[in-house]
Amino acid sequence: MDFSSIIGSVNYRGILPEILVLSFALLAMVLEPFLPERRKGLIFYLTTAGLLAALFSSAGLWNSRVANFGGMAISDNFAGFFRLVFLAGALLTVMVSKNYLRSERLVNGEYYSLLLFSTLGMMFMAGSLDLMVIFLGLEVMSIPLYILSGFRKNDLRSNEAGMKYFLIGAFASAFFLYGIALVYGATGTTQLLEVFNELPALTRQGKFLLYAGAALLAVGFGFKVAAAPFHMWAPDVYEGAPTAVTAFMSVGPKAAGFAALLRTFTLFLGEYKEGLSAVFWVLAVLTMTTGNVLALVQPNIKRMLAYSSIAHAGYVLVAFVTGGPQGVASALFYLLAYSVMNIGAFAVVIAVEAKEGSNQIADYRGLSNRHPYLAAAMTIFMLSLTGIPPTAGFTGKLYIFSAAVAAGQIPLVVIAVLNSLISVYYYLGIVVAMYMHPAPAAEKNEEFYTLPLVLVLAFTVFGTLQMGIFPQLFLKLANDSLAGLF
Repeated sequence: MDFSSIIGSVNYRGILPEILVLSFALLAMVLEPFLPERRKGLIFYLTTAGLLAALFSSAGLWNSRVANFGGMAISDNFAGFFRLVFLAGALLTVMVSKNYLRSERLVNGEYYSLLLFSTLGMMFMAGSLDLMVIFLGLEVMSIPLYILSGFRKNDLRSNEAGMKYFLIGAFASAFFLYGIALVYGATGTTQLLEVFNELPALTRQGKFLLYAGAALLAVGFGFKVAAAPFHMWAPDVYEGAPTAVTAFMSVGPKAAGFAALLRTFTLFLGEYKEGLSAVFWVLAVLTMTTGNVLALVQPNIKRMLAYSSIAHAGYVLVAFVTGGPQGVASALFYLLAYSVMNIGAFAVVIAVEAKEGSNQIADYRGLSNRHPYLAAAMTIFMLSLTGIPPTAGFTGKLYIFSAAVAAGQIPLVVIAVLNSLISVYYYLGIVVAMYMHPAPAAEKNEEFYTLPLVLVLAFTVFGTLQMGIFPQLFLKLANDSLAGLF
């Protein structure tokens, strides 16, 4: 490989958002040790500025298509859409983290740096046209998350979460790398476009290697999106990790995994899509059912939202079975909607945790009397996660199910609707607890109505309702993201 020609082919405008995130991550990491204790808060503002700068630069690349590194990476609308999801999710997480870190006595500048590095890895994954670059992004995303999961060093549950996430993540990475090796053995390349061009000429042995490699890649991706049966890490990690980190993990890595999955499987596997659809059909049913059924019996809201996250991965997999422009666009819209409503739900969890001292669902009893605004916001997020109109969750599910029906996947849609009915029990159970049960005896005397939290709640409530009542702009954004892909 001629590395000089690859470096010479770099168009820095196309990777400006990644350069900005990397620069601010390094700056935060270098500055933190030299700042006096009373100035440590500057890292928060530095991180916020870096994410806003990256968002604006990414918006400036919309409707442009810039290839980089000899075709190994690309900046197109598809990558731009996921940059929006990653950067907005990271920004909201940073805002809810400010006071959470202080209340948990976790004020460390490296937290923000690790968050930025993880976001950078997600951006690599969304803009990659090469399996090795996807793997690079996967590791850049994952390693900071392993550290962040165990960030509460004196908490045994956090230590367990970090160790469990690391061990299972390393195991999944081995599957992914072996899958890349088999794809390379079958086609002689790891670049997705070249793999696609090699498909018609494959021998029987080459097809066998490609199928085996695709299966191993699916295992690696399945771990990142918490699809059953690769979901076993999620409940323990979600529960043990700091809640602000859990909020970030619940949306960012999932969206990044689906971005790479869409690039690899839905867009570039041509004649093999029919066989893969059967695999994704089984995965979708298994993932939806596992997540919803196990969520029914969870007393801890973080574990409940972990199984909820698994179920929502199953709904997105329905779009994979559908395929085509309508299926992919519906997956993009749903991922954006899920990111907004889930971060909003975790913002409420952070506030209640600060006031109650735990994350038990029982702590939400009588919340409407004590903190009516928090209860109202949580109700909107629970209704949206259930898929009840007029919320983003309803529109997202409607769009996915409509695409599946149009593709003739009626049995799959029936199973998905039945799973949504199951989810009504545990989502609305939170609402019932907040409005119809008496409050517990005591709560912590800690005020958590800070400006960053209020802004996050206002933004996520507005976004959840806006995408449900007036979804046209966001549907157009999702459809425009497919320009040049089909």
